[in-house]
Amino acid sequence: MELWNPWHGCHKISAGCANCYMYRRDAEFGKDSSVVTKTASFDLPVRRGRDGEYKLQYDGTVFTCMTSDFFVAEADGWRGEAWSYIRQRSDLHFFIITKRIDRFYVSLPSDWGMGYENVTICSTCENQETADFRLPIMLDLPIRHMEIIHEPMLGRIDISKYLASRRFEGVTCGGESGPGARVCDYSWILFTREQCERFGTPFNFKQTGALFRKDGRLYRIPRHLQHSQAKKAGIDIP
Repeated sequence: MELWNPWHGCHKISAGCANCYMYRRDAEFGKDSSVVTKTASFDLPVRRGRDGEYKLQYDGTVFTCMTSDFFVAEADGWRGEAWSYIRQRSDLHFFIITKRIDRFYVSLPSDWGMGYENVTICSTCENQETADFRLPIMLDLPIRHMEIIHEPMLGRIDISKYLASRRFEGVTCGGESGPGARVCDYSWILFTREQCERFGTPFNFKQTGALFRKDGRLYRIPRHLQHSQAKKAGIDIP
């Protein structure tokens, strides 16, 4: 997995942000996560070595802006340049996860059209409220590749009417990790999987989270087992 974090810092805007891992990590170093700053990696995709070749050579997905939100307001003045790097590196595929899909058009490049082929945009929907706010907005946007992520998944979420559009290329579910993690119930995961199966949408159960409830029994899952335990469930839909 390759990471590109052009800026760092964000603001909590919904329930899924309550136990943000970035805030937790920054606190260990006395850093204020609410201050948004451009990082030293801002131009990473277009940096070249002495041989003239790009330093970032990768044949997989570049997860973009994982310590902020690509559409956070403080980055409005930088986003246009970041988009230009993405356009220039058409050989890479950039995966952008956001809670601010309503700000999609701010600083959008003029040649975006129906979307760059090398960009997937994923909206986080941690509960029914955020799904019903963000997904209708997303479906009205010119995005070529789009996905949904329920992480941390905080309840049973009905997205069937959105999946019926056949525009979403995948759905990922996962519980919450870290101190103060909230419960993730296996029945919620299965409900989302059923919807994906009905509409032929790929589905991924990414991680159990720290507090995982199955058949009424609550399990405390160590961090290093949360991904492997989800994989053992064997419920992914390719």
